[in-house]
Amino acid sequence: MKPPTVKLPVPPERIDGQTVTFRPVRDGIESEVSGVMQVIADADGFTVNASYIVSQNPPLSRVYWFDQSEIDAIARPAVKEKRRILIVDDDPESTRLVKILLEKTGCYLVLEENHAAKAHQTAQNFRPDLILLDIMMPATDGGEVAAQIEADPELQRTPIIFLTALVTKPETKTGIRIQGHLSLAKPINIPELINRIEENLPAQ
Repeated sequence: MKPPTVKLPVPPERIDGQTVTFRPVRDGIESEVSGVMQVIADADGFTVNASYIVSQNPPLSRVYWFDQSEIDAIARPAVKEKRRILIVDDDPESTRLVKILLEKTGCYLVLEENHAAKAHQTAQNFRPDLILLDIMMPATDGGEVAAQIEADPELQRTPIIFLTALVTKPETKTGIRIQGHLSLAKPINIPELINRIEENLPAQ
């Protein structure tokens, strides 16, 4: 019987080689087993299987081919991966605190960059979903960093939120924008920051 062809909702390398727990129902087994997934590219899509142990004595294993509904269920947790946030600020204590508080939510992977001159390269490597950017920094200020990001074809759609002591909290409440980007007043209110991040993150 030909294995079912499936479409993968995530890159194949996110599934290939992963250990997964599943029920091989079409083999008449209702209990959960574990196996290592193998992704095979096909002209029409992919076929995905996992080998699982049927018995120890005598040793017996079987290959199970997943259908689309099974692949969708397996991939669902992988699709809801943590969103990547890059925070650029010359104050390491500030970035460390924001990183800890954001990562505590379990929703974000946060990278700190305390050297504005390196921020563009860091963003190219990290590929953030959103950038938190201080304005007042020595040598290279936040406006220059934002301009570098906007000029990069691969990063220009990345949302930027300015963090600044240049505006007051009442001003940020009015939705004030700097260079077209949303801005939040320092010191940062973390619940408000999370709300703004969620409002501005691109859809997955």
